[in-house]
Parts: sequence; structure tokens; C-alpha cells
Amino acid sequence: MKEQSTQIPQEAFDWFDDYAHGGMDRRDFMKKLTTLVALGYSMTTLTSALLPNYALAEQVSFNDDDIIASYQEFDSPQGHGKGRGYLVKPTTKKNTYPVVLVIHENRGLNPYVKDVARRLAKQGFIAFAPDALFPVGGYPGNDDDGRAMQRKLDRGKIQHDFVAAANFLKSQPYSNGKLGAVGFCFGGYMVNYLAAVDSKLLTAGVPFYGTPATKELRKNIKASMMIQLGELDERVNKSWPEYEQDLKAQNVDYQMYMYKNAKHGFHNDSTARYDKENAELAWQRTTAFFKEKLT
Repeated sequence: MKEQSTQIPQEAFDWFDDYAHGGMDRRDFMKKLTTLVALGYSMTTLTSALLPNYALAEQVSFNDDDIIASYQEFDSPQGHGKGRGYLVKPTTKKNTYPVVLVIHENRGLNPYVKDVARRLAKQGFIAFAPDALFPVGGYPGNDDDGRAMQRKLDRGKIQHDFVAAANFLKSQPYSNGKLGAVGFCFGGYMVNYLAAVDSKLLTAGVPFYGTPATKELRKNIKASMMIQLGELDERVNKSWPEYEQDLKAQNVDYQMYMYKNAKHGFHNDSTARYDKENAELAWQRTTAFFKEKLT
């Protein structure tokens, strides 16, 4: 996978990032890819590298003996009324566990994010991954439709849904009262938002390549934060200097890691943006951080 990604020009990944975040439609994205076909790249190679293959993303099987997974609904009166998420518990017998909210990208609860929740459960956490698309039927099975569906939802209500999900998870009898959150892209933004919207909500947050909450909210951040960024992710990285100034001004316990030659989405092992070495290092740091801050 990594070898294939190095054969594709960086601009193709930049176009995909623009497309994935609403900067261009699918027709324009595919039209740009045809310019690379003229240079000798096959469209099959380009699309297979840039678009997700979720068979590649499963690191922990849903029927792994060490975990048990289910779907749980929660109330969200200020959001869409009801939410639903994927809850994964270790099969060990303990009274309480550290709990972690897992937040997807801007396309709903796809198989990659569900697998991330299972990975956390294998590490001894209870993980809960809400699906922002539940009010409109849930993740539809492909990212293009999921992205379009999420764009049509009210962003403010989505944010309330994730606050409700965080409170739901934190208040469960199996929770030790310390809540962590990890998210990717849009989910990274949501981790930053949850840390800022309520200073008592999160104990620890790990946003992967996510933009910060609005400036006026950042004064509320009390959670310990681990910021994960890819060196080639210019769109997100340009927001970091100002965000860091605010974290310093509030004396937030934070650390930032910039991963060399890593693209936006480098942790997502279902596409060619995946960088195995950096992703594994970032994940080791994430789980160690949660074990330190939540247990």
C-alpha cells in the first residue's frame, strides 16, 4: 500500500482531500484525475489508491474473543432527538473501565472507524463510536453517499449529538468517570470542540488532523490534549500556530506530533494515504496517552 502511494503525484492526494471536504464535486475530481491518465497513470490505479478499500482496514475482527460489540441508542434532545453508536467492550470482568468516544470522518460510521473502536477495546478501554448519520438511516455503505448525507445535516445538531454521546458514555455505570475522545478529520475537529465546549466533559483528547474549535470557545479547554498532524496536510496545519498560542495561553497540558511526509488521513489504513510506520507510532502514542490520563 505504501509503495503504491509513493508512485502517485502529491497533487492527486490534494485533489482527493479537496473533493472529500466539499471543495469540488466528483465530476471535477475525476476530470482532474484524467489529466494524470494522459501522463501514463491508469485510472484503475489512481482510483484504487485514492478511494477506500475497507477490507484492508480490519485489524480486529468483530467476533474477536477478547471483545463484545453491540449498538446502543442515546437521547439527544438538543440534537436530532436520538443517536446511535457502536459500543465495544472488553470481555474481561471489571467493575469499571476507562471510556473513549471514537469520532468518524465527515461521512458517517464506516468500517474503518468501527475497527478503531475494536482496537481500543482490545487495549482494555470501552469504546463508543456514534454515527452522525443515524437520523437519516445511518452510514449507507459507501463514503460518497455518506459524505453527501452528512453535508445535508445541520452541523449544530450534529455537534449536540456528539456532546450527548459523550455524556451518555461518561455516565454509564461501567465508566470510571474519565472520558477520552479520539477522532479523525471531522472527528478530530469534534474532539477539539468537545474539549472546548464544556471544560468538564473530557479528561483527554486526541484529534487526528482536525481543525480547532472557534476561538471564543478555546478558553474553556482543560482536558489534556495530544494533537496528531501530518506534515503534508497544509489545509489543517495552517490552523495549528494560532491554536497552539491559545493552548499555551490557557496553560493546557498538550503535546503535538508532526509526522514526517504524512498526508491528511495517514492513519486510515483503507486508502493509499495510509502511512504504516507513522500510523502505528501515532496509535502507540494515543493508547499510551489514554492509559496514562484515563486510568
